Amino acid sequence: MKVKNILVSQPKPADFEKSPYSDLARKFNLNIDFEKFISIEGISAKEFRMNKQSLTGHTAVVLTSRHAVDHFFRIAKELRYEIPDSLKYFCISESTAYYLQKYVQFRKRKTFFGKQKFSDLVDVIRKHDKENFFVPSSDIHKQSMFDMLDEEKINYKRGIIYRTVATNLSHIEINNYDVLIFFSPAGIKSLTQNFPDFQQGGKLIAAFGPTTAKAVKDAGFKLNIPAPTKTSPSMTMAIHEFLTNQAREKRRSQRR
Repeated sequence: MKVKNILVSQPKPADFEKSPYSDLARKFNLNIDFEKFISIEGISAKEFRMNKQSLTGHTAVVLTSRHAVDHFFRIAKELRYEIPDSLKYFCISESTAYYLQKYVQFRKRKTFFGKQKFSDLVDVIRKHDKENFFVPSSDIHKQSMFDMLDEEKINYKRGIIYRTVATNLSHIEINNYDVLIFFSPAGIKSLTQNFPDFQQGGKLIAAFGPTTAKAVKDAGFKLNIPAPTKTSPSMTMAIHEFLTNQAREKRRSQRR
């Protein structure tokens, strides 16, 4: 099939012209649209308490994203919990650590960070194994994170303080697209919730990461373009490789 229209289940890049998607669009004469398939909403203080969760008694907090930062301070405010000055912050990356300045004065002696991967952050946490950690998370999370903490026998409590929900996509004509690109299982869930009668047919589905790939298959769809791979570490590279191979096959068939 000829690929003309692609839907990416993420917000449009701030500077599209400088993004890899722009290069794809120019090289293969594509129309690429972006739509946010999921959004984040906070768990209320009432629901937090009903789930028998608490912020008290912790000496450190693990922050794996800006969402975690925002909602940690939001729920603390809603609970009227005064965050102690002695609290230590363990962040997934340096950029997340600097984002903390939105809420607290940045102090290196209380703020620690990894290199981007959670395994790197666990290496840092291991050196502070006497702390009592609070780990804010979404209702959808990577179990591997908590498995790593358990393996290191880290004293922690997980607290669900925000959830991932499907965005209303009623304005989209889903059948106008030849390729649908997903980056999380929540994106697949949003597709099936918004379009319960959706049939893949000849449409191509691309998925980034093993959990997203599994969600595609679990939903009864065929995964056509997986990423990352050895030859295509990014989604745009995987699309580029697929379209290049498709064009090559077309030329071969024409020569026969």
